[in-house]
Amino acid sequence: MRRFEYLEARTLRQAVRMLQQHGQQARIVAGSTDFLVRWRAGFWHPDYVVNIQHVPGLSRVAYSARNGLRLGALVTIQTLEQHPAIRRHYPALAAAAASFAGVQVRNLATVGGNICNASPSGDTLPALLVYGAECRLSGPDGNRQVPLEQLITGPGQTVLAQDEVLTEITLPPPSRNTGSLYIKHSPRGAMDIATVGVASAVSVDRSGICTDASIALGAVAPTPLRARDAEQMLRGRTLDPELLQAAAEQAMSQASPIDDVRGTASYRREMVGVLTRRTLERAAEAATGSALAYEDHRRLAIQVAV
Repeated sequence: MRRFEYLEARTLRQAVRMLQQHGQQARIVAGSTDFLVRWRAGFWHPDYVVNIQHVPGLSRVAYSARNGLRLGALVTIQTLEQHPAIRRHYPALAAAAASFAGVQVRNLATVGGNICNASPSGDTLPALLVYGAECRLSGPDGNRQVPLEQLITGPGQTVLAQDEVLTEITLPPPSRNTGSLYIKHSPRGAMDIATVGVASAVSVDRSGICTDASIALGAVAPTPLRARDAEQMLRGRTLDPELLQAAAEQAMSQASPIDDVRGTASYRREMVGVLTRRTLERAAEAATGSALAYEDHRRLAIQVAV
């Protein structure tokens, strides 16, 4: 294993300055759950490691009905799972967190790390996408806001400049009569990387007509993606079983999976249809008043292959 120099930033400005100084030879860490694995395997070999774990303010969670949810980049996955406001208002995100690795990893891994790792199978990413998450990036020239959908450009690739830090993720407040769910399909449940992950959110009016819909797919394309054609099919219509099945089939056509050790492309595409239909059904039930208890969300979040 290649040695590196360990640096600890105590302020955001200091972290940015360290990244400016060391450029491509530096890598940011916080929970270090991905970094340690890849460093030991020789995939990552930085000369400098910049720890931002002690930068003030990056672990805050704030929610208001007016402004929605604000997550510091260092909020842990375990916090996403357990925070009352997230469980109540963003249940798909809490479900995604519950399906993430094991409890030991969830206590260390951060939402910012999961985003910046930019894995197509990242568990929090489909849930964040259906809620319209935006990311605040801080660098030497100040801050800029980037929609999560535009942040990730490929496996392990983002639009962050070398001297920028992801500092906050914001989610708008959900509309009234909104339901959502994330389901991960994997061979062994929470301890495995997703073979397929699907998050759906739907909003309805008093007459039961769908006013908005979001569907996001993970592990079936180079980046997590929104199934926008399938979403458009739902808007302005009653969410009956035939329509939900048609939307699920449309989502299948938007996936472009590959064959790998976790599943074939054809199997993954088929599972997109299955999980899209299931998440839409449960989201529609919750939106129309048949709200799921949190434990039901958690139970449904992981679908194990048999």
